[in-house]
Amino acid sequence: MSGRICDIAIVGGGLSGGLIALALAWHRPELRVRLIESGPALGGNHRWSWFSTDLSPEGNALMERFRKTTWDDGYAIHFPDLKRELDAGYLSLTSEDFAAALERELAPGTILTGKEVSRLSADAVELADGTTITARSVIDCRGFAPSSHLNGGWQVFMGRHVHTPEPHGVTRPIIMDACVDQVAPAGNGGAYRFVYVLPLGAHDVFVEDTYYADRPDLDRSALSGRIDQYCRQHGLGGEPVSFETGVLPVITGGNFRAYQEATRIPGVTVAGGRGGFVHPLTSYTLPIAVNVALAIVEDADLPGEQLSAKIEAQARRHWSAMGFYRALGRMLFIGAEPEDRFRIFERFYGLPEPLIERFYAGHSTFLDRARTLIGKPPIPIWRGAHALFSNSPPLTPSHPKDTQ
Repeated sequence: MSGRICDIAIVGGGLSGGLIALALAWHRPELRVRLIESGPALGGNHRWSWFSTDLSPEGNALMERFRKTTWDDGYAIHFPDLKRELDAGYLSLTSEDFAAALERELAPGTILTGKEVSRLSADAVELADGTTITARSVIDCRGFAPSSHLNGGWQVFMGRHVHTPEPHGVTRPIIMDACVDQVAPAGNGGAYRFVYVLPLGAHDVFVEDTYYADRPDLDRSALSGRIDQYCRQHGLGGEPVSFETGVLPVITGGNFRAYQEATRIPGVTVAGGRGGFVHPLTSYTLPIAVNVALAIVEDADLPGEQLSAKIEAQARRHWSAMGFYRALGRMLFIGAEPEDRFRIFERFYGLPEPLIERFYAGHSTFLDRARTLIGKPPIPIWRGAHALFSNSPPLTPSHPKDTQ
């Protein structure tokens, strides 16, 4: 212990890093932890959502520390030929509430914001200001690293919190409203588009316009205009309170071992999106991040090299378990014409609800997978077969366009 500033240094104060720090604080409060974030606050500007069926009892206990919005009466989906209400509860957490809980729950001195990192090693974090934080273990949670070793498309979105002058009348979340124009903004190539609606209160609603797009270009003006149009059509006009944007990978294939080798820093544990801990089709991360945080707690006493190797092996097991969802992603991006991509989800949402719950949790059984693929296909059989044995474009390191 001599000369060490802390036991565990976590780089990246987003969802994964924050959950690891919280899990350590609750289960191993004697450990000295540093949570290092380059931005001005933990969590950035995001909203994370999940289903009540996604988490284990231990995971639910960890998430009880956060103030969140909960809908216990289920959710709805809207497609041109299918409108359905499902029973699973839904929950949503804002980055503001995420940061507030961590500031309350973590020991004084744990959180370091506004700290740019210049270098990581197995036992130290070097900051841009010349400070070195030494640790027994270093965990890298800095977010997904685009790579030519992975293939896929992108989930591009803009969300807006609106305060309506009159009660808006939306009573439950609408997870997917695909009864909208399926043409993507210029520059995104083909896309599957839907709108996501969360009633936050009688006068408050969150409306998000989302594309499963071939390219990662974010046209803020186009997305904002489409949110305006949707709000007008559904009586959701009002004062904008806040907004968020994002570009997330939808991973459909690749060489995961090569990706790990390219991103590996010897002895440094890699978690979160950078470690490959995502649902490759939905891009949901919270349930997986909770599980990884709890796994790290179990092995928190390991030296950095051993913890790194163990979590890296867990990431490979996760990659293997997610193969079915990557195959569905190839059917979406390669097998379907852009204007017909919504039909894949429309057919999926007509399946039994327990199957849908296991799909989002990443726990689809063999029978679930067979039931998803068997039956009247939403796309021509030859196109689906071609997609299963094809590769999407690489998720290259080039920066997406972000235009106003």
